[in-house]
Amino acid sequence: MRVLVVEDEHKIARALAKALEQETYAVDIAYDGDEGYAMATTEPYDIAIIDRMLPGEYDGIGIVKAMRDAKVHTPVLFLSALDSISERTAGLDAGADDYLIKPFALEELLARVRALLRRPTEQQSDTLIAGDLSMDTVTYTVQRAGKTIQLTSKEFALLEYLLRNQNRPLSKDVIISHVWDYDADVLPNTVEVYVKYLRAKIDVPFKKPLIHTVRGFGYKLEA
Repeated sequence: MRVLVVEDEHKIARALAKALEQETYAVDIAYDGDEGYAMATTEPYDIAIIDRMLPGEYDGIGIVKAMRDAKVHTPVLFLSALDSISERTAGLDAGADDYLIKPFALEELLARVRALLRRPTEQQSDTLIAGDLSMDTVTYTVQRAGKTIQLTSKEFALLEYLLRNQNRPLSKDVIISHVWDYDADVLPNTVEVYVKYLRAKIDVPFKKPLIHTVRGFGYKLEA
């Protein structure tokens, strides 16, 4: 899943990115409100973590209002040292989905991110299932037909995205935009390579393939 972090304190932004990347998310960082606005309203993200107070023409509330005006429904988690009821209310009324007060524990932030990512999906648990394949997004356990499968972090991220969009054809460009971060030097054949890695682990050893090629377009996962 692809995450946007908009945070002007570089130390906090880097710490958030590191924690999120360890959870297999692809992360982009914007260090001011104007850059954050441009990225949040033009790039596809699964969730945005936005600081309330930002330098530039757009503060956090300005970014969220612009996103909602542009019909961008990406879930937004506000971060802020402003902890009054009126400030939290203003943030939520602007269109944010959650509000976390600084300082915060990374474990709580990651839990809130997982909760927000679950909201728009039909899958309302931490386990994603397709046929006899299951993925636990909390323990990072993948099993097929009762057999545990070891995946690299990028293989896990790719499989998670396919599972969250199962039965839906996904182009290589769409997969790249959600599984790899903005600065990654990724080509369409990179997706082919990682799909091949995944197939070797979750399809080849079993009777029924789950990852299908949509000729001339991309891939879909279908049980």
